[in-house]
Amino acid sequence: MLSKFLKGRVTHMFQAISHGFLLALGLILPLGAQNVFVFNQGANHKHFISTLPVIITAGLCDSVLILLAVLGVSLILISLPMLQLVIFLVGFIFLLYIARSLWREQPADLKSQPPMSAKKQISFTLSVSLLNPHAIIDTIGVIGTSSTLYQGLDKWWFTFATISVSWFWFILLAIIGKVIGHLDKTGKYITLLNKISSLIILIVACIIVKNMIQLIIKI
Repeated sequence: MLSKFLKGRVTHMFQAISHGFLLALGLILPLGAQNVFVFNQGANHKHFISTLPVIITAGLCDSVLILLAVLGVSLILISLPMLQLVIFLVGFIFLLYIARSLWREQPADLKSQPPMSAKKQISFTLSVSLLNPHAIIDTIGVIGTSSTLYQGLDKWWFTFATISVSWFWFILLAIIGKVIGHLDKTGKYITLLNKISSLIILIVACIIVKNMIQLIIKI
């Protein structure tokens, strides 16, 4: 009986972890503002340690959003359309500012303009993570809802798996960016990457405008 019980618990634990892992992987892989920014900073800094502010901030932000979603606290956002509108507006303004900064940013090898400071990395990462409506809705609507399939310890295994994927992914993105930045001795391709990153973030900002219009019509 005991062995059967333990076998059942291990099976449930494995199911919760694998579900959380695959779900988080599916949500985090698409190229969004947060991923682009982390990758961009990896490419623009000469030393990996210089990208730790953006990695840690992005990881912590995702961890907080996932925990709030699992605990059900973030459902408040869905029930308050005016709060959503404010978040959309602030997020839109920040994304425009980030896009402008990335457009002008130069890699560390080019001395005309230094790469982002740790303080700027943190503030920008906070904005693309916490003021990104799509990231918030994905976390609430997908991870939060999926977590209701589990109870007790299994729910926390599910939560641990989703959070772990975020941290590993951000570290990997920064490393890949660093490798590409190291291969680009002239800084030509990284400068081009900065321009592309800026345009991607502008597209995300335009999508936010569309969501704002839809929300205003509903209100």
